[in-house]
Amino acid sequence: MPRETIKRIHGAAAFIALMCIVTFWISTAISELFFSHSAVATVKLAILYAFALLVPAIMATGATGMKLGGKSSYPPIAAKRRRMPFIAANGLLILIPCAFFLSNRASAGIFDSTFYAVQALELLAGAVNITLMALSIRDGMKLKRKKHG
Repeated sequence: MPRETIKRIHGAAAFIALMCIVTFWISTAISELFFSHSAVATVKLAILYAFALLVPAIMATGATGMKLGGKSSYPPIAAKRRRMPFIAANGLLILIPCAFFLSNRASAGIFDSTFYAVQALELLAGAVNITLMALSIRDGMKLKRKKHG
């Protein structure tokens, strides 16, 4: 596959992944603050279904990023590579389990202190991933400007 195609796939996949997580975060916050428990349960279930888009986008971002960056020690590439394990671990160990837990609790109508503690953890972990992913996209844009600017 041509390098230019890999770059386009990488950028598109990273953007899709970031937009998914931002959408999950905003939808959760808005539904929790302004809507009914039923709406919260609907949002939580929708997030689980949206994993069908998010997971392949994250996988494509990681795979194409590794292909493009290789073993480069160039600072923006190295920074992106250092962030990826944190983004992945945060997603796999915190965000995905929280999403399933919260969806199950919400669909059962259980909105107790445990639900809200896990919800707070999910929002915090989501904010961390949004920040790390945005920094990686910023570094990717720097690389693009450096080569073409």
